[in-house]
Amino acid sequence: MTAVVPFLAVLLAGLFVAYHRKRLATWLALSAVLLLACWLFGAASAAATAIAAALTALLALPVLLPGVRKSLLTAPLLKFYTRILPPLTESERVALESGTVGFEGELFSGKPDWNVLLSQPRPELTTEEQAYLDGPCEQLCRMVDDWDITHVRADLPPELWEFVKKEGFFGLNIPKEYGGLGFSALMNHKVIQKLASISSVVSSTVGVPNSLGPAELLMHYGTDEQKAHYLPRLADGREVPCFALTGPFAGSDATSIPDYGIVCMGDWNGASVLGIRLTMDKRYITLAPVATLIGVAFRMYDPDGLLGDKRDIGISLALVPADTPGLEIGRRHFPLNTPFQNGPVRGRDVFVPLSQLIGGEDYAGKGWQMLMECLSIGRSITLPSTASGGCKGAAVVTGAYARIRKQFGLSIGRFEGVQEALARIAGKAYAVSALSEATAAAVARGENPAVPSTISKYHCTEMGREVIRDAMDIHGGKGIILGPRNYLGRGWEATPISITVEGANIMTRSLMIFGQGAILCHPWVLKEMKAAQLEDPRERIDRFDHALFGHIGAAISNAVRALWFGLTFAAFGKAPGDAYTRRFYRKLNRYSATLAVMADTSMLMLGGKLKFKESLSGRLGDVLSQLYICSAMLKRYEDEGRPEGDQPLLAWAFHDSINKIETALSGALRNFPIRPVGWLLWLLVFPLGRRAQAPSDRLGHRAASILMTPCDARARLARGVFLTPGPANPAGRIDSYLPAVVLAEPVERKFLKALKHSDIEALEFPAQLDEGVEEGWITAAERVQLEQLREMTLDAITVDDFEPWVLRGAQHP
Repeated sequence: MTAVVPFLAVLLAGLFVAYHRKRLATWLALSAVLLLACWLFGAASAAATAIAAALTALLALPVLLPGVRKSLLTAPLLKFYTRILPPLTESERVALESGTVGFEGELFSGKPDWNVLLSQPRPELTTEEQAYLDGPCEQLCRMVDDWDITHVRADLPPELWEFVKKEGFFGLNIPKEYGGLGFSALMNHKVIQKLASISSVVSSTVGVPNSLGPAELLMHYGTDEQKAHYLPRLADGREVPCFALTGPFAGSDATSIPDYGIVCMGDWNGASVLGIRLTMDKRYITLAPVATLIGVAFRMYDPDGLLGDKRDIGISLALVPADTPGLEIGRRHFPLNTPFQNGPVRGRDVFVPLSQLIGGEDYAGKGWQMLMECLSIGRSITLPSTASGGCKGAAVVTGAYARIRKQFGLSIGRFEGVQEALARIAGKAYAVSALSEATAAAVARGENPAVPSTISKYHCTEMGREVIRDAMDIHGGKGIILGPRNYLGRGWEATPISITVEGANIMTRSLMIFGQGAILCHPWVLKEMKAAQLEDPRERIDRFDHALFGHIGAAISNAVRALWFGLTFAAFGKAPGDAYTRRFYRKLNRYSATLAVMADTSMLMLGGKLKFKESLSGRLGDVLSQLYICSAMLKRYEDEGRPEGDQPLLAWAFHDSINKIETALSGALRNFPIRPVGWLLWLLVFPLGRRAQAPSDRLGHRAASILMTPCDARARLARGVFLTPGPANPAGRIDSYLPAVVLAEPVERKFLKALKHSDIEALEFPAQLDEGVEEGWITAAERVQLEQLREMTLDAITVDDFEPWVLRGAQHP
């Protein structure tokens, strides 16, 4: 046994140093101290101690001596790495270079620095922004009649179009110097969220010009002349913009667009100028039917060398006025009964001068890079904010409806099956709210969150789909009968639209989240790739050496941390938070280390083939996504002042995420392409088996109760959605009834109990109330209370019916 002790001492020193991410020299020094102690205290023989010391030095010294390390280890590894490094396509390279890395990089490190997250300022609007949200935005919501928009007109009424333009809704983020409002990305999120809670058509109409479109591109890349001319006109609505990217043969693979432009001479405003003759076929273009200014993505060619020697210049972006000869704006698409303006744009031999290239001639061929940088900004806000408004609105209104609606003498919200659905709605609404705001706040801080934008777009819209499904189930017939009283049906119909646009969700999950994250967010991989491509030999080996051994050290550390957390179920370790949330941070530390181990192993074993293992990539993307979502929820909880009332919502959503993390890891390990590696990783990741569970029934009951009870937690969840009662806002009316319904419940129970045991023969409710007052079961004031309860209940459960002619189409093609 004494012969083993020195080696155990060295191993324990290594595990300690690896867990805490200390330097190799620290391990060597600590091992020396422990070996000396073993020898001095007689725990090991001198020979065993000497052998252990020699082996330790033999392992450590070649790595600690830079010259030896670079010649013996780094140089051959660099040659091998260069040989196996998969080539990046131009689109992949641009995508990687376009984004910035925020806290998601910490999650990929295996040892998150939570101070980076918690030190970020709380997202808050300025006084001017809040006034706009409470003023023009509130007024616009009050003007909305979604049934009139979606069924009667299939468009916004003229007064809404005028109001949207007059109040600057198309120029939320355009700087004030160009006539815009100059609001932050956070404000953009708040506006879209509020509008989406009353009408997805209105939110889409406002959202698109403020995300990916001519204005955003002009602000980043436009020439001074372009900015001075177009931005004021876009801000005040004189120009209605759209951006034409997608076509019949280029959807998710936008880099393969067949639309082209040939550099040539042509006539423009009576003069012969150098320009581009465009041929295009675009579809699914939001606002195209009413647009006056079309942004177009196309591949630019210069066959005659009018601009230089390069013939295939690459993807470029141009601004084309709608009245340009040869441009055709087609008839309207009709996206799932959600009639926001959307349609095709076509053109053949459409000539525009080079001055219409966004950014001018200097940006010719840089269109894909421009799109990537702006896409992540738009993807971070419009669709996640729309999902947030829909989820939060559906959550509080469904909770109120479940309290008001009664079956078998009980509020339907008291049935456990309904409570399960309510709990899912509550937890996911909380998660979507936190995630959408966190990503918008990142943009507001000046980040270009490429990976968080894909996480937010995918998961907000997916959770939105799940929330509306459960809300429809709870509402039953109330949800499926369309009409002015229906506030869920259009949201149900529109859900697949958000799943599909701005990157189809299937592709986003299986290709983009982990595909980008594995390189962009990893602390060492991108550095290694860049170092290997340097031309100077000395600089190449120096930088590759630094990145390589940093990577190796981090990989060893992550393996140790993952095993330790797996053996202890993350019950120990330094973590921030209060007594309630500290355990949550520890769990995230565990799965952060696990993700890092899985990512490194996958890249090492599969190399360039990993990009084709979409199922594995999707599952690892799920892990990264859920880590990010949990971080956003914990940040929200901290920003709100750690409210005790929010704990059931946070806990339900957190346990749901952790269960999804373990499910994704289990699927990745069970299906790992190299089976023995999967088995070994399982022992490292789940040394004592899986332990995560879905949220408990008890926790679900507490979360569901929040939605059905007037309380501060419910009010916080509803913050930012339009719930003002009105003739055209039945959801707002139902939500406003909840306090009165809760107060009337004891009176109702008392009255119904007395009525059940009486011999009163009256069948009509008013007559029964009269008898109740006469018999002394209720007071006159309570009678009024029950009458009001009946009126509120009827308003909540009543559905619409129509004359047959009302439902017939006014015109036929």
